[in-house]
Amino acid sequence: MNNRCSILDGFITGNAVLSGFMVISPIIVCGNTIMNSLALIYAFSAITFLSVTIGSFIPKKLSFGFKTIIHAVIASLVYIPVKMAAEEFFPGVIERIGIYFMLVAVNSIIVVQSQTKFHNMTKGKMTVSLICHILGFDVVMLVISAVRELLAYGTFCGRIVDADMFISGLGMPFGGFILLGLACGLYRSIVPSVKNDDIAGGGSNVSDF
Repeated sequence: MNNRCSILDGFITGNAVLSGFMVISPIIVCGNTIMNSLALIYAFSAITFLSVTIGSFIPKKLSFGFKTIIHAVIASLVYIPVKMAAEEFFPGVIERIGIYFMLVAVNSIIVVQSQTKFHNMTKGKMTVSLICHILGFDVVMLVISAVRELLAYGTFCGRIVDADMFISGLGMPFGGFILLGLACGLYRSIVPSVKNDDIAGGGSNVSDF
C-alpha cells in the first residue's frame, strides 16, 4: 500500500503541475508543439532525476540554505551535458525554447522538494516517488502540447492532419494558460474521489505538496 501511495502522490494526487502549480511556465509558453514538449520532457526528466539522486548524498546536518545552494550547483552541472545531448537530439528546437530550457534546471522539485520531501525517504521509496513526480509533469506537458498543436496549427508532431476547426489562440501563451487552467479545474474535481478511494482501501492519506 505504501508503494501505491508513493505512485499516487507523484503521478495523480500530488501532480507537480496540476496540484502544486510548479514548472508551469515552460508548459504555458513553450508547450504548443509536441517536439517542444519532448525536448522539455527530456530536459526536466534527466536534470531532475540526476540532480535529486546525486543531492541525496549531501550530509543532512548541513543547513537548509547551504544545501539549497549545493542543489542548485549540482543541477547546473547536470544541465551542461543534458543541453549538449539535447542539441543533437532536438536540433533547432532548443533555440525556439530559449531560456525556458534552462529554467527546468532550477525547478522547485530540485531546489526545495528534494530537501523537504524526497531526501527524508529511504533510497528505494525516494526513487519510486521521484520517478512518479517526473512522469506526472511529463504526461501533463505532452497532453497539453498535443492538444494545443492539433487545435492551433492543425498538425500532430509536425505532420498536417485533417482538422475542421482551428483555434489559433491556443498556440499563444494566453491560450496555454487557459487550457492549463481548465486542466487544473478538471483535475481538482477528480482528485478528491481518488484520495477517498485510497483511504477507503486502507491506505494512508496522501497530501499535496
